[in-house]
Amino acid sequence: MSYAIAYLATAVVFFAIDYVWLTRIAGSFYRDRVGALMADEVNFAVAGAFYTVYVVGIVIFAVSPALKSGNWQDALIYGLLFGFFAYATYDFTNLATLRDWPVVVTLVDVTWGTFVTGVSAWAGYMVARNFV
Repeated sequence: MSYAIAYLATAVVFFAIDYVWLTRIAGSFYRDRVGALMADEVNFAVAGAFYTVYVVGIVIFAVSPALKSGNWQDALIYGLLFGFFAYATYDFTNLATLRDWPVVVTLVDVTWGTFVTGVSAWAGYMVARNFV
């Protein structure tokens, strides 16, 4: 039961913060720099698949170890690391393979992914620990 709660809490926090980031804060940043690569409309099925799978990863690699240790710092640190490695994989691959991929997009996106994943893991742990 605690893992289902961890998943739901982590998913709500991750999606809410990422939604604000993408629609209110950084949308124009990405559009101005990689807009030519962006689709006219978001493929919500694929976006939903990403959020579903990515949050499973956050719970497995960050929230679950913290629930076992009883230490919120584990959730935060492992969440930050998971976010860094996942977003760095995506952005460094783009930097290596796509013509004119901006370095600044990589730096901002990896920083964002590290932050949002760490905060989401921490929040998921803080909610789920009450159900262990």
